[in-house]
Amino acid sequence: MKLLRHGPKGQERPALLDPQGQLRDLGALLPDITPATLAPTALAALARIDPQTLPLVPQGCLGVPWTGMRKFVAIGLNYADHAAESGLPVPKEPIVFMKTLSSAVGANHPVVLPQGSVKADWEVELGVVIGTRARYVPEADALQHVAGYCVVNDISEREYQLERGSQWDKGKGCDTFGPIGPWLVTADEVGDPQDLALWLDVNGRRCQTGHTGRMVFGVAQLVSYLSRFMTLEPGDLITTGTPPGVGMGMKPLPVYLKPGDVMRLGIEKLGEQVQTVYAWNPALIDG
Repeated sequence: MKLLRHGPKGQERPALLDPQGQLRDLGALLPDITPATLAPTALAALARIDPQTLPLVPQGCLGVPWTGMRKFVAIGLNYADHAAESGLPVPKEPIVFMKTLSSAVGANHPVVLPQGSVKADWEVELGVVIGTRARYVPEADALQHVAGYCVVNDISEREYQLERGSQWDKGKGCDTFGPIGPWLVTADEVGDPQDLALWLDVNGRRCQTGHTGRMVFGVAQLVSYLSRFMTLEPGDLITTGTPPGVGMGMKPLPVYLKPGDVMRLGIEKLGEQVQTVYAWNPALIDG
């Protein structure tokens, strides 16, 4: 299934995408797509519904595909070729940082540069959505705790991240710096998370081309590893790192986002995002 939330910000309604690519409203069956919706029994009940019995809705604004996220966990340098373009060694253990919940926005929401931003960058990533609580989970059992997957753009302000102290979070957690979606695709429909192509274009130019099979640490490893340091709760999101082709690694000079730029990105089986970049404007963040 492909689950999503649509409508104005703060007024989103639950829906699913039917096999014909049409939005079907779920509002008569559940008030919203919450962490409880992501439990295996709840997802199985939704899967038994015939989408043709649900009312059609026009595709408008898309929000984050579920609500109630408590943690937005991110992994750095998880593709060896991205580590190389960054001039950094391949990590021996996963590099873990947190993105703020206020960075999370819908797939096609405007990306608003913070005041003084000069080095904003793009990163297409596979997102992993937790469906059942995971604490000290063996790697062999880790994927049983995954409800589904989604596209994430881990937008990063490189000056804030790398030149203003040792903490990555300040360059990763700016408002609108975590577009998610367009939908959450359940794990049964995705299959092997290490067999997905991913890509990103800026202004029509292909910048990133990658494959999740090239991750240093795969999804099962990451879920197991993180569960040793924090309890992963239903609705938590793990974004798993980016392939090469980020602006910081461009030759002969880095290329960074500026107002008016358009990013288009996607992952096989998981859909596409499109974002336009804007200068600082709080109305675009709150609206």
